[in-house]
Amino acid sequence: MAYFWTKTAHLVFVMAWMGGVFYLPRILVNLAEAGDVPAVRDRLVLMGRRLYRFGHVMFGLAFAFGLALWFGFHMSGGWLHAKLLLVALMLVHYTIAGRWLKGVERGRPLPSSRALRWFNELPVLLLVGIVFLVLAKPF
Repeated sequence: MAYFWTKTAHLVFVMAWMGGVFYLPRILVNLAEAGDVPAVRDRLVLMGRRLYRFGHVMFGLAFAFGLALWFGFHMSGGWLHAKLLLVALMLVHYTIAGRWLKGVERGRPLPSSRALRWFNELPVLLLVGIVFLVLAKPF
């Protein structure tokens, strides 16, 4: 029973983090398209900052419960290592988005909205790979 509660907590916190992973780049797109409208820019930066902080907390909790699953219930296999690699890439993606947001606060320009839209799609591909590895455990 502990396994299912731990796995449930892990999945809930992963889903909460994924909300941030998907929405933070969208905020960056809106920032890139907002131009020099200070009220809009300030609101989007505030939303992004709060979302980024929330995402870090959710990732930390998902990570903690994931470690509990890994070590407490002896999960192993090549699929798990591949999944962890994809999760690490998603974390890098999230961190880059956060650095771009912090750059906006310091007056640095963002990539084009078109580039940010492509950047926004990367986590979907990573998520498909992660879900496939978890469900199929192909190796």
